[in-house]
Amino acid sequence: MNFTAAMRVGSLEILGALAAFGYLAARLQPGWAAVQPKALSVSLRVLKTPLAHTAGRDLAVTVSEGKPCSMGRSGQNDVELTDPEVSRRHARLDLVRGVLYLTDEGSSNGTFLNGKSLGNESIELRPGDDIDVGNTRITVSGMEPVR
Repeated sequence: MNFTAAMRVGSLEILGALAAFGYLAARLQPGWAAVQPKALSVSLRVLKTPLAHTAGRDLAVTVSEGKPCSMGRSGQNDVELTDPEVSRRHARLDLVRGVLYLTDEGSSNGTFLNGKSLGNESIELRPGDDIDVGNTRITVSGMEPVR
């Protein structure tokens, strides 16, 4: 077999594999959209706070696409934190295409996820993650799609 014939045979195998992959990817696409929730019920637990009586508090919030959950010192937030180091509007949780993100709202002392500063980024949030705002630590204890 010469080089030209070998290339033709190899090219046909690659072309067949690409066609099979394309077919499978097209069939999986509709199912992927179906698993993306439009709302999540997020369970939070306050682990550490300057006020001892608020540590250990469990919170449940619902985050929907287009309706973020705000965290801060002000009573107008979905999650009110009584910590003098927390800004009035400190951080927010956003649901985008089924993925939950944490974003700092330009707070004075910053927002930290698992010990690393968010800066100006929105970072994906998962169960078990620790959020530090001011002197308060909150852990994400669970997430469930809202039906």
